[in-house]
Amino acid sequence: MGTTADEFLVTSEGKAFDMDHRRIINYNIGKYDAAVDRGLSKIINLENTKRKAHVVKWKVMENLDKILPEFEANFQKRGGKVIWANDAEEANREILNIIKKAGAKTVVKSKSMATEEIQMNEFLEANHIESLETDLGEYIVQLLGQRPYHIVTPAMHLSKEDIAKLFNEKFGTPLDFTPEQLTQKARELLREKYVQADVGITGANFLIADTGSIAITENEGNARLSTSFPKIHIAVVGIEKIVPSIMDLDLFWPMLATHGTGQNLTVYNTILSGPRQPNETDGPEEMYVILLDNGRTNLLAQKDQRQALYCIRCGACLNACPVYKNIGGHTYETTYSGPIGSIITPHMAGMEEFKHLSYASSLCGKCTEVCPVKIDIHKMLLLNRRDSVQEHLVNTKEKWGWSLWKKAMLSRKLTDFLSGKTKNIMLRTFFKKTWGHYKEMPKVADKSFSRMYKEKNNFGE
Repeated sequence: MGTTADEFLVTSEGKAFDMDHRRIINYNIGKYDAAVDRGLSKIINLENTKRKAHVVKWKVMENLDKILPEFEANFQKRGGKVIWANDAEEANREILNIIKKAGAKTVVKSKSMATEEIQMNEFLEANHIESLETDLGEYIVQLLGQRPYHIVTPAMHLSKEDIAKLFNEKFGTPLDFTPEQLTQKARELLREKYVQADVGITGANFLIADTGSIAITENEGNARLSTSFPKIHIAVVGIEKIVPSIMDLDLFWPMLATHGTGQNLTVYNTILSGPRQPNETDGPEEMYVILLDNGRTNLLAQKDQRQALYCIRCGACLNACPVYKNIGGHTYETTYSGPIGSIITPHMAGMEEFKHLSYASSLCGKCTEVCPVKIDIHKMLLLNRRDSVQEHLVNTKEKWGWSLWKKAMLSRKLTDFLSGKTKNIMLRTFFKKTWGHYKEMPKVADKSFSRMYKEKNNFGE
């Protein structure tokens, strides 16, 4: 096992037995589950809607080489500029070039997993540019020096008491402040930053090919402020986020909202099609869209697994996953955690370092069941496991162990060769550490079902 996998085992064990962490995350996910159930009940034919979304995304991924240039051409017609970034380093370098060219020193940004993926905040800070998160959850984890815990809800692992304590330490607010009062304090702190900022940076939930637009969905309005006050707007967007037509938002916006938060539609839904036009009074003077690859084409090249790129980042599979609900988001040490992160990370960041994530699953299939675009998630996890073996990314001990197990399982004589007592001794001797010291080893019956059946029916050996 590599270093990342070793750390994962240690951290996940600690989190799984952290009762306070389990209480907070299960309470927060429970509230989401109740809201999502209410939201989904209002969709007349959910299964057909999911199938439609799946087909739209399938068509997009099969024609990505045609649909991305269509978006680029239409966006440029209205004065927007498109930058293609192969990896995180290239994306960050292009962002810094834009900022330096404008002589900018401060950046406000709305919630964006793509910017988390390229570690943009850290990069800008290293280059003496202030980058401030304006989404409340992102702002909280930035104050803590942490990464987002959840795709949709960055501070899901914190209770209101934790946040009150943080604000007390940072800003001197009373410890008994209510969530509403804490939100108001954050609003007061952030408002002046929007006015002062030279550049606004966002992600995008969807790229729209036929209009050359980006679509942003949010609940706080911070993305609108980040895109309208600063003179320059930069959107960092993964190449898989594209949809063919503006008409597709009629399908995807409600599906994203209901599966993400249980809302019929999120509070603010914005379509941006370039910088401010001559007849317009609001908006940035310059607008850039950075189309981010960063390993996505590696996944696109995998015919069996490319459907993982259909993901609309609703977070439903995280909320449904029994593993995520016990070990939490930070344990994965990746931008995208939970089941979907376990599929895409090995292809985007390296199978050798992250193959263990595809084994961190009970394969219960709940993630597949809740996915709004019908990604066969638990099958993808199995395919990743297959790939790691075919790429010889397993150690000799693991390889021989499974080889012997397979040989025994395919032969009844070999399976019955050792008694149950001997098998139990072998399990306690050789597998105790693997099983985990918090768990008791399973006890093998003294006689196998096959042997008992033969004895009962007087069959000869």
